[in-house]
Amino acid sequence: STLVLNKLRGGLKVCAIKAPGFGDRKSSYLEDIAILTGGQVIKDEVGLTLDKATIDTLGKTASIDVAKEVTTIVGDGSTRDEVSARIKQIEKLVADERAKGSAASSYELEKLSERIARLAGGVAVVEVGATTETELKEKKLKVEDALCATKSAVEEGIVAGGGTTLLKLSKKIDEIRDTLDNTEQKMGADIIQRALKWPLRLIASNAGETGDVVINNVNQGQMEDPDYGWNAGTDTYGNMLDMGVIDPTKVIRSVIENGVSVAKTFLTSDAVVAEKPEENDEAVGMPPMGY
Repeated sequence: STLVLNKLRGGLKVCAIKAPGFGDRKSSYLEDIAILTGGQVIKDEVGLTLDKATIDTLGKTASIDVAKEVTTIVGDGSTRDEVSARIKQIEKLVADERAKGSAASSYELEKLSERIARLAGGVAVVEVGATTETELKEKKLKVEDALCATKSAVEEGIVAGGGTTLLKLSKKIDEIRDTLDNTEQKMGADIIQRALKWPLRLIASNAGETGDVVINNVNQGQMEDPDYGWNAGTDTYGNMLDMGVIDPTKVIRSVIENGVSVAKTFLTSDAVVAEKPEENDEAVGMPPMGY
């Protein structure tokens, strides 16, 4: 109540933030924050209460960004040695948990690894500028897409982009089709094969090229180089990885899985409700002028 009163009077700038985690894990998170900032955790277990806290109990940071759901704390670097020691301590806990073998808790390992990542991770600020608000929104979306793609690439790696990998996967459908003994299943395999070829065909069409020609050239090149593809930006053929045209593996996998899931839902539905497209009225001609 004292902090709220000071905040309302404008005498002290404070912000109350809900502590992360639950139970013992909450205490561990608070201890991590205290080590990062050089402060102390105020709790009865260590014999420290709020009325006994002094200015030395508080920590300091380079910046704190408080949002509705996430709070980002950036240390000032003065506690680097303490943070390194804390990371080693958590890594030992991870090793002890993994030593349990099959009895190891995957959830506990995930949370410990998460604590290590939060302490060891860095924070980068990307500033986006533009002349108009429309251009700014477009650039911001591109930066967000690039950030999400980078995170996905870190998780599962990268593959050749520009529709090259999807085209390469479409050739594997022939082997799968031969193992199917149901005509309808083979028809489904043909649908997926056509869908996998479509991204490269669409890229070529958007670039003013003939999709069938580009696909044929890429198919011939992939006989010698599996990452052979067509770079629409430079209108050149070659190894897509060498040219820097890449896709996160997670994105390619998710695209196929989600696409098949949606198509399967439509095929097994008795009825689908959709919005009827509006028909544009024909332009009304100029009425006669009377002379």
